[in-house]
Amino acid sequence: MEFFRNPNIDFLGKKWYFLAFSLIFSTAGILSMLFWHHIPLGVDFRGGTLVYVKFTTPPNDDQIRAAMDHAGLRDARIQRYGPSGNNEVLISLDLKETSEQALDQGKNSIVHALQALQPQDQGGKQDLNNIGYSTLNQYLVQKDPLRAGLDASQRYEQLARAIVNYRDKTLGGVLKSVSDVSNVAPPAAVASLQDGFFTSNFGVRNVEIVGPQVGNQLQKQALLATLYSLAGMLIYLWFRFELIYGAAAVVACFHDTIITLGAFSLINQEISLTVIAAILTLIGYSMNDTIVVFDRIRENVRLLRRESLSDIVNRSINQTLSRTVLTSGLTFLTVLSLFLFGGEVLHGFSLALVIGIIIGTYSSIFIASPMLVAYQDWRGSSSGRSVAAKLPESRREKMKIKA
Repeated sequence: MEFFRNPNIDFLGKKWYFLAFSLIFSTAGILSMLFWHHIPLGVDFRGGTLVYVKFTTPPNDDQIRAAMDHAGLRDARIQRYGPSGNNEVLISLDLKETSEQALDQGKNSIVHALQALQPQDQGGKQDLNNIGYSTLNQYLVQKDPLRAGLDASQRYEQLARAIVNYRDKTLGGVLKSVSDVSNVAPPAAVASLQDGFFTSNFGVRNVEIVGPQVGNQLQKQALLATLYSLAGMLIYLWFRFELIYGAAAVVACFHDTIITLGAFSLINQEISLTVIAAILTLIGYSMNDTIVVFDRIRENVRLLRRESLSDIVNRSINQTLSRTVLTSGLTFLTVLSLFLFGGEVLHGFSLALVIGIIIGTYSSIFIASPMLVAYQDWRGSSSGRSVAAKLPESRREKMKIKA
C-alpha cells in the first residue's frame, strides 16, 4: 500500500525551517529545565509518600488541595487515577522516612486534612472508613453488642475481619453509611456501630513510601539506561554503516529526548518510571525509522554515483515516505488513543509517546539526514573526492571487485 506515488518533495531544501523549529523548542525546554520548572521528577525519583484515596462522590481537586494546605501539607500533588466513575485520587507528599511510623503519619495526615471537609461535627465518633481491623475489634469486644460471653474474643475477631473485608474488597474501600455493614453484621452489631462510628465520604486505601536513597538510585539507573542505549546504537550503526551515520542517528535520538523532556518541563508534567520507559521506547523507534532512511541512502549511493548526495538523500526520503506515513501514522493513532482514553495513571507515559512519535519521525528526515549531507559535503570539499568516494574503503573495494 502506498499513500504517495513517485513523490518529489525537496525535504533538504526546507531543512533550515525545521532546524530553526528544533532550535527554538530545544532551547525553550533546556531553559525550562535549568531555570523555570526544572525537571519535574515524580515520587519514583525524588522520594516521598503516596496515599491512595477513594471517595464516594466525584472529588473536588481544589477543595482537596485547600484542605492539604490548611493542614500544613504544602506542595501536595493531587492526581486522578483509574476510571472516572471510581472517584479515586493519588496524593503525593514529601514525607520521606521509611519507617512504619512514617506510613501511619502519612495516612493520618491525609485523614485529618480530609475530615475537615466533612459537613458537620460527628460528636467524637470514629470514622468507619478509615480505621483498621484491630480498632474495630477492640470496640466490638468492649461493647459486646451480641452478648457473646466466653466466645466474645473469637466471635468479634471474625466479625471485625468480615466488616473490613466487605468494606475494602467488596465496596472498594469506602462505605456510604454505617448501615451498609448490615450485609455481613447482625442488627445488634450494626446498631452498636452506629452509636460509635460515622462514615466519611472517603477512605484511604493504601500508603506507599519511596525513600530518598531509592529515588536517587532510580535517577542514576534511568540516566545510565538512556546513555547505554544511545551508546549501543552508535556502535551498531558504526559497524553497519559508518561512524557518521551512527553519530547522526544518535544526535537525532538525543534531540528527540531533549525535546520530550523539555516539553514535560514546560508543562510541569511529572516524569515517572513509566515516562522513562516511554523515552527508551522512543529512542528505539526513532532509531529504527532513521535506519530505514539511511539504508535506502546507502543503496542509492551505489546506484546513483553521478548525482549529488543532497539529491540522493532527497530521493531516498521520498522513496520511504509512504512507509514512514503508514508506520508512524498508525503508531501515532494508537498512542493518541492511549493518551485520550488510557486514564490518568498512563497520562505521562502516553504523553511521552505522543510527543516522541511526532518528533522521532520528524528528526529522521530533518535532523539526521541533513547532518549526514553536511558532513559528507564537508569531507568531500576538503578532499576533492566524488560522491562514490565517500563510501567506506571496504565498500569501494567490493564495488571494484564486482565491476
